[in-house]
Amino acid sequence: MAIRKVGVVGCGLMGGGIAQTCAQSGYETVVREVNQELLDKGMARIYGAWDMLASKGKISQGQVDENRRRLHGTLNLEGFADCDLVIEAVIENMEEKLRLFPALDRIVKPEGLLLSNTSSLNVTQMGAVTKRPDKVCGLHFFNPAPVMKLVEVVRTISTSEETVETVKQFAVSLGKTPVLAKDTAGFIVNFLLIPYLIAAIRMLENGMASRDDIDTAMKLGCGYPMGPFTLLDYVGLDTTLWAAEAIYDEYKDPLYAPPPLLRRMVLSGMNGKKSGKGFYDYQQ
Repeated sequence: MAIRKVGVVGCGLMGGGIAQTCAQSGYETVVREVNQELLDKGMARIYGAWDMLASKGKISQGQVDENRRRLHGTLNLEGFADCDLVIEAVIENMEEKLRLFPALDRIVKPEGLLLSNTSSLNVTQMGAVTKRPDKVCGLHFFNPAPVMKLVEVVRTISTSEETVETVKQFAVSLGKTPVLAKDTAGFIVNFLLIPYLIAAIRMLENGMASRDDIDTAMKLGCGYPMGPFTLLDYVGLDTTLWAAEAIYDEYKDPLYAPPPLLRRMVLSGMNGKKSGKGFYDYQQ
């Protein structure tokens, strides 16, 4: 099916980045938030990104104006009724997603596709609470969504071949490179990444090396663009904890068991760059 109008549920860092990407790729885009304050904040972030690109000469003012015309904010799920494809980017909590998917199923036109930006949760379970499980799959973007080139297309045992191909083509139209993953906890990237991040936290917890030395060692020794603690702050410690818990729950492998330090930092609201403090302090 042809994708012309896209909906995004959530206008936070990820949802807003996805909405920005869709609108600047030529799609009429509707983004929904739960209240006007959050919607205004998210829209301002997107507008600011386009204005910055224009100030650097990377896009024209005419393109900024066109992008703005294609992007619409809403506080109601009913705004997605005529969307061809809806991407949920709400909090990484299965209960929240299981409340959302039946509501979208009732509102979005029958042929519309329902996608989840989850980084590790069970997409099959989300599709099972709809009457269109063949039209449900994962489309996992990476932060920041307008910049990162990879997306994981997550196929459940119920997802149709037509849905998979349509979503892959949609991803390419956004300038992304899609990789196909089965609906197993962590998909591809987090299944491999989470044990590395957890190992770094355990090293710090056990006093084996300092935060700065671990980050420097992985950058200079392995050629990584950033060390594990910088990456943890960038991804979000809460997001990392949710992903680790989801994978551990499925496989019961100790490699994925969240370290106590990670749990305590999240409980303290130290979620990384987005909260102003994580392993590094961003409030200065």
